[in-house]
Amino acid sequence: MAPLVIAYHLIWTGYGWWLPNDPRGSYSQTIRNDVLKELGDLHLGRKKVQPHSFVIREFYDDARSLLKHSILSFTSTHRSIIANAFARVIAADKYTCYACALMPDHVHILIRKHKQSIEEISQRLHDRSRTAMQSVFANHPIWSGGCGWKVFLEHPDEIRRTIRYIEQNPIKIGLPAQNWDFVTRPYDDWPLHPGHNPDSPWARRLRRR
Repeated sequence: MAPLVIAYHLIWTGYGWWLPNDPRGSYSQTIRNDVLKELGDLHLGRKKVQPHSFVIREFYDDARSLLKHSILSFTSTHRSIIANAFARVIAADKYTCYACALMPDHVHILIRKHKQSIEEISQRLHDRSRTAMQSVFANHPIWSGGCGWKVFLEHPDEIRRTIRYIEQNPIKIGLPAQNWDFVTRPYDDWPLHPGHNPDSPWARRLRRR
């Protein structure tokens, strides 16, 4: 039986972060920039044994001189610009967002299943935030290539765990907790929320898990 996806966890990075040959491993299958091949070999997937933090710092220190543009690190002002762009997309397209963490080098956002595909949702968020940030970084790429990573969530328990994980991201690096207005709180256990139709295909499938 095909999975019944109820939400998407999207992750993507600012320009210059998590390169294809990142020492932690990546999900890239090629290194398109020949110059970056000097930094190391490609490892498909996250490595089981992760490198020490100083190895990662050295890798990106070396990468700075090889990239066409400078690596972007988002300040609190930049993160507010990105958040405002996300808020406009979420309101216009009527997404339901359960969690969002805007980090100095990457983004986590959790979106409930929608009539749009996950690829379209990701592209809309990318495009609007890129346009907004180009008022600060003209003629500079904002995001790394592609639309990042996506995780498909199939049960309210998975959504709750992912919300906790996303909310802890800023705190783990010493940033304050983030409370964006476009995030719907608290999570109401959709599609098993109070008043749900117990005979809906969602409810029937989830009760069997």
